[in-house]
Amino acid sequence: MKQRYFIRLSYAGTNYNGWQAQENTPNTIQQVLQVMMSQLLQEKIEILGCGRTDTGVHAENYYAHFDSSICDLHADPKLWLYKFNKVLPNDIVIFEIIPVDEKAHARFDATKRTYEYRIHTKKDAFNNNTSCYVPTELSIEAMQKASDYLLTVSDFSSFAKLNAQLKNNNCVVSEAVWKVEGNKLIFTISANRFLRNMVRAIVGTLIEVGRNKISLEEFKTIAEKHNRSDAGFSAVAQGLFLTNIVYPSNILSKHEG
Repeated sequence: MKQRYFIRLSYAGTNYNGWQAQENTPNTIQQVLQVMMSQLLQEKIEILGCGRTDTGVHAENYYAHFDSSICDLHADPKLWLYKFNKVLPNDIVIFEIIPVDEKAHARFDATKRTYEYRIHTKKDAFNNNTSCYVPTELSIEAMQKASDYLLTVSDFSSFAKLNAQLKNNNCVVSEAVWKVEGNKLIFTISANRFLRNMVRAIVGTLIEVGRNKISLEEFKTIAEKHNRSDAGFSAVAQGLFLTNIVYPSNILSKHEG
């Protein structure tokens, strides 16, 4: 008999080729976690994440699940968190170990995901791996008006890499807000699901709106055409953070502290 656990973690994606394990490289978040946790628990551990992040993308709050024959990891969470984090590299940190029902799924049970895209408008020696440098003046008002329109869009084919495995490219965006903090711009977007490269494509297109190279009406037309080639460039990976995942309350109800 095995116990299923969720883990809540964060990682800096700078040194990794994304979340998803790949045959041609061991340098992914998933692969590192599986190797290290398998060694520590002395059994083969397979970890499934709440979603894929691309090379260089970061996660402040990420959930994944795994099954283990050790059924009491949560009985002494401080001990096991210490053990896990001791063997993991410094840019991957596990915060919680949560026992869940055997059918709970980190990816399929998630109801909302939130990303932030971070931009700095003045050269900064310390932000190069965690923010996108945009030295030109941007119209935040225009970018926000275009962002508001995203809440009315259902098919996001214009802002995603094609994936034949998906039945559709429909997403429900519930939040798309720009915030100014000094020389920094933060774009927060929440949805029930995200397509591959979707946030970076949206941000790249919104930057073109902010530069007055794309009007609001043109932005609407781009969204309605369902053609990725009509949209703007993909913003660089290092500015993107997965910041929150929401699950139904019953999914994490077995958490004992």
